[in-house]
Amino acid sequence: MQIIDVSAMTVDVPLVGLDEHLGIGPYVTNHGQVDSMERVLVRVDTDEGISGWGEMRTFLSATATEAVIEEGVGPLIKGQSPFELERLRRQVFIEYTNVELFFAAVETACWDIVGKALGKPVYELLGGSSAPEQTAAMNADAADMESVTDDEVEFAFCLGILSPEESRVKARQALKEGFSVLKTKAGRDWRQDVARVEAMHDEVDGRLEFRLDPNQGWTLDQAVRVGATLEDAGIYLQYMEQPIRVNAHDSMATLRQRLRQPIAPNEDTYIPNNLQSLIDSRAMDVAVLDLTPAGGIAGLRQQTAIVEDAGIPYTHHCAFDLGVRTAAILHAVHGLPGFSLPPDTTYYAWESDVVTEPFEITEGRMRVPSEPGLGIDIDMDDVEAYRV
Repeated sequence: MQIIDVSAMTVDVPLVGLDEHLGIGPYVTNHGQVDSMERVLVRVDTDEGISGWGEMRTFLSATATEAVIEEGVGPLIKGQSPFELERLRRQVFIEYTNVELFFAAVETACWDIVGKALGKPVYELLGGSSAPEQTAAMNADAADMESVTDDEVEFAFCLGILSPEESRVKARQALKEGFSVLKTKAGRDWRQDVARVEAMHDEVDGRLEFRLDPNQGWTLDQAVRVGATLEDAGIYLQYMEQPIRVNAHDSMATLRQRLRQPIAPNEDTYIPNNLQSLIDSRAMDVAVLDLTPAGGIAGLRQQTAIVEDAGIPYTHHCAFDLGVRTAAILHAVHGLPGFSLPPDTTYYAWESDVVTEPFEITEGRMRVPSEPGLGIDIDMDDVEAYRV
């Protein structure tokens, strides 16, 4: 089997508005807001008529992203076997550029092809289901365990920066829908960040765990004050995600020593070799990984091995994922050992999806597809309806 074509197409799908149930648009962070999100769909075709799909966000522009994939990555792998994933990953190298970001969606499509050719879901190709029981054990009590099936993955609810009162409403909705963890953005005003978490914690009587993500938006002293203030209020976060800027590993280690709040680098993990530096610096309690900057599922597998060997728990990041990348995350988290905390998701807040059978979220969980490959098909009518 040989790869004969690599193509990319961009869609722009709106988020459901805040005034609707579980709506989160506009989604506000410390560096902007979004009402919709451009996602690049990548298709890899083979000479045996089997095609696979991947997905990523746009970088710079839709045109630029599509060009790098079609005119840059595509020619490097055409005529080669999609089964040779590790070789392809190491072969796609461009000096001075982290091309892994663009290769990841192509690599995911190759996993999809291989699974379809062998009649196996991707998680079986990774070694079978390994994470769900660990995740359930970490996040559910004995009574809840009876309702958890081994083909489901629990997710965390994600929320942008809102007023404390608006956040109360969304926290109540998230709890009612069965989520046990809520991640909220932060970083514009650390005092408001604290007030928002306190309001949500009060609204749900402490029945939700919280993640706080300022996207590098605090200075070291501000991060200390946020963590300490929440401790004084008796609120212990599941973790603080990338509270200060990347590549400040000694400062991150200092922060970790000052607080009892767990520290979880995210953007830091996107930079090659930073995982080992974070481990050596004793700068993280949790790793928030992402298969796209890792170069795909195989790259993610390599990263999980590094942090698992260090005895550090890890979870998976969300990047406003439609059904294709959501499927890839489900298979990766289900098939790779060691994912003990729920991945993030905003899937509940899309106006629509481009897969023929969108995922359902029940009690904060999604079912891992058991069909071959990623287990999804693309509705080209929906693609055309949202295409950029």
